[in-house]
Amino acid sequence: MALMERILVLHLMFFALSRVVVNSAATTGGGLINPLKLEMFVDELPDMPKIKGYYAANGVVKPTKLEIGMFEKKWKFHRDLPPTPVFAFGTSSLTASVPGPTIEALHGIDTYVTWQNHLPPNHILPIDPTIPTAMPSNKKGVPTVVHLHGGIDEPESDGYAKSWFTAEFEEKGPTWTNETYHYHNMQQPGNTWYHDHTMGLTRVNLLAGLIGAYILRHPDVEAPLRLPSGDVFDRPLFVFDRNFLTNGSIYMNSTGNNPSIHPQWQPEYFGDVIVVNGKAWPRMTVRRRKYRFRIINASNARFFRFFFTNGLRFIHVGSDSAYLGKPVVTNDTVLAPAEIADVVIDFSESTSDVAILANDAPYPYPGGNPVNDANGKVMKFIILKNRETDPWRVPEELIEYPSADLSAASTTRYIAMYEYTSNTGKPTHLLINAKTLEDPVTETPKVGTSEVWEVINLTGDNHPLHIHLGLFKTLDQTELVNLNEFTACMNKINDAIKCNLSKHAGGKKLAVPVHEQGWKNVYKIAPGYVTRILVRFSYVHANASYPFDATAEPGYVYHCHILDHEDNIMMRPLKLIK
Repeated sequence: MALMERILVLHLMFFALSRVVVNSAATTGGGLINPLKLEMFVDELPDMPKIKGYYAANGVVKPTKLEIGMFEKKWKFHRDLPPTPVFAFGTSSLTASVPGPTIEALHGIDTYVTWQNHLPPNHILPIDPTIPTAMPSNKKGVPTVVHLHGGIDEPESDGYAKSWFTAEFEEKGPTWTNETYHYHNMQQPGNTWYHDHTMGLTRVNLLAGLIGAYILRHPDVEAPLRLPSGDVFDRPLFVFDRNFLTNGSIYMNSTGNNPSIHPQWQPEYFGDVIVVNGKAWPRMTVRRRKYRFRIINASNARFFRFFFTNGLRFIHVGSDSAYLGKPVVTNDTVLAPAEIADVVIDFSESTSDVAILANDAPYPYPGGNPVNDANGKVMKFIILKNRETDPWRVPEELIEYPSADLSAASTTRYIAMYEYTSNTGKPTHLLINAKTLEDPVTETPKVGTSEVWEVINLTGDNHPLHIHLGLFKTLDQTELVNLNEFTACMNKINDAIKCNLSKHAGGKKLAVPVHEQGWKNVYKIAPGYVTRILVRFSYVHANASYPFDATAEPGYVYHCHILDHEDNIMMRPLKLIK
């Protein structure tokens, strides 16, 4: 009830503002473009600019300090689309890109980044101040704060949702700490990515373009694997969906599903145009040999089930920010928003000269609409005919990290996911453990320990759970029986033990895919199931302690990574203790 009262107060305070902060593109940009009018596979797949997170002097590798800005500019998503207004990361407005530059860091070498906000006074997309939203006191400026997704760093550099700032640091959020973020790069090698994480604005700031890759390399460990490497054969692939107006602007519905409660907020954003590395349905010419692709699902809400139309397979070597112990071969792979599949594709196995990377995941996932002719295609690979010697390999053993040791777990926590609806049956907000980000912290793990979390999904959607700082392994997924009875009890008292979870968690088991059994920072929490995970609040590759104070303010968070859910307000604080 307290949450709804706060929402009502916000709604009354900012009602007039919500009526003027509308999607100007929707009012001036003409109609929504038919995606099938855009010819597929006409643009080459871009390789994003690269920035080294270190430098060498006299043969010695040393830390470096980067300045990376956020700019408003025009971006060309398709040959036949007019340039699109976007927000983009880069070292200058001229070089800023969507996605932003790939930061390449080295294990053990610190990287310092000053994230600079050069964004305009007003957003290019509609915002909804009736959900908990970062709001500058003068109502001017686009608040931003950057989170390194998968990074293991101090709270002051984690990009806490209320640590936002506007252009020139003119206004700062209540938990703002430093202009410069410190990335220690002491964790296991792998894939992370940086993106905006502002309270109530994450969905619109990412939709506008504020994303980029951050790859942590460890040559001593990775070079012996002899996986494909180098700019040609090792490529990040950012995949996301958008809708566009005929003038090229990004389209986001400016009317909410419950407009009398939330004038703009919708429970999920879906676009029919599939974009890879900033181009709609691009093409890439490849040789008949192995390539490594670090596939990042940067969509707001869309899940992808990727597959190749010619039967090529995915050889998984990593998941999210960590390597697997052994490679796993699959015919398809499902990625939730924010998940990363680190895969090798061997184009020498192709029986054709063309391979379409396609998608058949329903939206919303898993019980929503089937894909159509537009969002069911991702990109095209043109495979050269000549065969050639391939020096790369996929070894039988990759990097083995410790297994999930349940005996080491210090406690068990119960994490319940709720969705609330209006009297019309449409969603109004979502919560974890029936609490908001503002409610007192209840998850207080000790630094260096492991915990079992039993994550209970009482909604009809699959929710990708992301935990900041911690890495986790998924142990099992069990269907809840007599779900309505259990949900009614949970809605009343919000206590899994008193509602007899052990009795209700007795249905069928849902297998954890082999390529998702390693250490992850995002996992798909199936609807109507309880998913057990072992969360580790220490490094997985070494017994070393964190080189920072993980108990400092403002702490961390965990949340659903469907951005529309995270913003309203499926996110909880996470405060480590000594």
